[in-house]
Order: sequence, then structure tokens, then C-alpha cells
Amino acid sequence: MRILTGIQSSGVPHLGNILGAIDPAIEMSKKYETFLFIANMHSITTFQNRQSIIDNTYACAKTYLALGFDTDKNCFYKQSDVPEVAELAFYLSCFFGYNRLQMGHSFKDKSESGFIDNINVGLFTYPMLMAADILLYDADIVPVGKDQKQHLEFTRMVANRFNNAVGENVLKIPISMVQENVQTVPGIIKDKEGSFIKMSKSYNNTINLFETDKVLRKRIMSIQTDSFGIGDSKTPDECIVYNLYRLISSKDNVSQMREDYINGGVGYGNFKQRLFEALTDKYGEAREKYISITNEEVDVKLKEGVDKVRPIALAKREQIQKYLGLRTKP
Repeated sequence: MRILTGIQSSGVPHLGNILGAIDPAIEMSKKYETFLFIANMHSITTFQNRQSIIDNTYACAKTYLALGFDTDKNCFYKQSDVPEVAELAFYLSCFFGYNRLQMGHSFKDKSESGFIDNINVGLFTYPMLMAADILLYDADIVPVGKDQKQHLEFTRMVANRFNNAVGENVLKIPISMVQENVQTVPGIIKDKEGSFIKMSKSYNNTINLFETDKVLRKRIMSIQTDSFGIGDSKTPDECIVYNLYRLISSKDNVSQMREDYINGGVGYGNFKQRLFEALTDKYGEAREKYISITNEEVDVKLKEGVDKVRPIALAKREQIQKYLGLRTKP
């Protein structure tokens, strides 16, 4: 069974990315053949600065390597190193309706927010490039969060339309694996109503694990809390610090922290220090490895990965061209 998943290179992955997508993907790769790619072409819909795209790509790759993704057992590559994916995206776009693409979440959200003049064509056709990422490699399963189910629906839809048009099951219909148990990771601030906000770079409410201890600790100490004093009983479920801590620490430690919240006698500074120590304990080795990995080492790993997947992409390209009438000779 072949699993395929990707991450858009939009900067150093933050704690929310790691807990919500990267750690689960690495665990899954220990059981199944996994194709994991850095979606640097997707990032162009947002970033057009050359150096930023390069730096972000390396940052994403180093994160996966530092956290233990096995590149010998699996395939680890850069999206832009496989030009066939862009070619397939165009073919697929010819089998998908304009009106349907208008329903894409990214396009719809921005257009309804009054930013229609700033939407580029790449963002509009984004779902077709994503479908090509999946269908080019005959992926069996694609892990997705609850908010990404539409991407797989579009992929399955366009694959079925293509197969019906050419009269053969040329494209494998992938199955989505909805990760119900992956929780939303709260950011370090709440909204004006006091509700949790998903950790996101767009809200500037993230935690970067790969900063120095000093910077990381300062970031954690800046987490928004309420005004209860040390002696007051506090409500753990409404506190960002507790909700982050319970995602990374042991059950016993979480249970103890919960008691300390309710019983009082412990201040938020202490709780934040525990969170800092839990993060450095859990990810200490990965943080050290991230710093030690060079760009040259990343290049080697990505080259090894593309050497594995490119023949698969070329073979699928030939098959698709044949059924489309673009290749008249064997």
C-alpha cells in the first residue's frame, strides 16, 4: 500500500504543523511505503521571492529529517524536481469544470473576503496541481485533516472523469484517510472573544521549536493567560498552556498539572516553564539535529528521492499521453 503526503514550503514548520501533520506522517511511514514531498511549487501561489522559496524548502526538508523520517525506506523528494506533475495538472484541468473549481476552499474564502483582485490563477487551479501530485504516483491512500477532505473529493472526481473519458482505468482512485484523532493545536493567543485560535503563521501565534533555548523560552513565556493569581484555582481546559502541554507530555504529568491548576498555589510562570521543559525533552534530539543538517545533505537526500519517483512519473506520463492521443507510437 502506497501512502502519499506533502507539505507546503511556507517557512520553518511550527509546533502545530509538527503535532498535526509531520509526526503522524512519520509514524505512518514506519508501517507503509510513503511518498513524502516538499510542495514548493504550491508555495508560489503565496511566495514569489526566490530566496524565501529556497530557504523555506530547506527548512521543511530539515524538519522531516530531524524528526526521523526514513528516506531509505521511503521516497522523499521536491515537487519541482518532477516536471511531469505540472504537465498532468494541465491535462486534469481539461477534465474539470470551472464552476467546480470556484468552490475550492482557498479560492472561495479569498474571493468572499473581498480579495478577488489579488487572487492569482495558480491559487484558482491549485486543486488540479494537488490532484496531479497524487494521481501521478498511483497513490492508494492520502492522509488528510477534516478541513482537507475537499481536496481528495476533487482528486477522485477528476480521476473518474478522466477514466470515463478515455475508457480505461488509467488513474488509480485514491482513498482519503481522515485523521480524526489529530487535534487542532492552539496558538499562543486567543481571539477577542477569548476563544482558541488555531496555531498559524498567518496569525503570528506559532511556536518555532528550532529556535535557541532562550528564544523558545521567551516565546512560551509570552503565551496569553488570564489574570488569576498564584493562590487562585484556575481552569485548565480554558488555558492555552495546559492545552499545549497535554498534547506533548505524559498522562501522569498532564494529570499532575491539571490538579495544580484546580488546587491553586502554582502560578502561570511555573506552568509555562513545565511546557518549555516538556518541549525540550520531547524534541531535544530533533532540535540539535535540525541545526546540524546542512543544505548539501538535504540536496543529497532529495536527489536520492527524486531518482526513485521520477521513473514512476515518466511511466505514468507515457501511459496518460497514449490514452489522450498525444503519443502515437509505443
